Amino acid sequence: MKKLILLVAITLFAFNVNAQDDSSGNALSEGSWVIEVNTGSWATGSTAFSLASEDGNTMWSAGAEAGYFVKENLAIKAGLGYQDFGEDFSAFSYKIGAKYYIAGDFPVGVDYTGVSYKDADENPSYVGLQGGYAWFVADNVSIEPTLRYNLSMNSDFYDDAFQFVIGFAIHL
Repeated sequence: MKKLILLVAITLFAFNVNAQDDSSGNALSEGSWVIEVNTGSWATGSTAFSLASEDGNTMWSAGAEAGYFVKENLAIKAGLGYQDFGEDFSAFSYKIGAKYYIAGDFPVGVDYTGVSYKDADENPSYVGLQGGYAWFVADNVSIEPTLRYNLSMNSDFYDDAFQFVIGFAIHL
């Protein structure tokens, strides 16, 4: 709980820090690229980094996303991820979607995530909606605290999920 409170405090601090110039101008222009990694949950078909352990079983995920700005502030993105649930059970995830930066500082996105479980007959998928804040710590590097909602397309696997994630993006 203390870590959560500290994370919220840091996020609120980030919202109150304002640079004197808008350093996000070139980073979000048409024709540029973004490479992004996120923290997240292994439970929702993740392209994020996560680590959890319960009853001696360690679960982890790793992945990344990349996008191309087809218009200023609008990127089309794709991502890949791998999850290991321990005890010879794993999954591969893929994500496609779009991300738009409102006023260059507030990214909102929509995407589709599919999951392929090892040796499974049926696999879950999600439609994700997200919104956050892009704090540009350099002209081409941003930290993006984000609220995300994953709508399950197959409730036989998982229910909908609400997440708080932190993204780290390099804009090229």
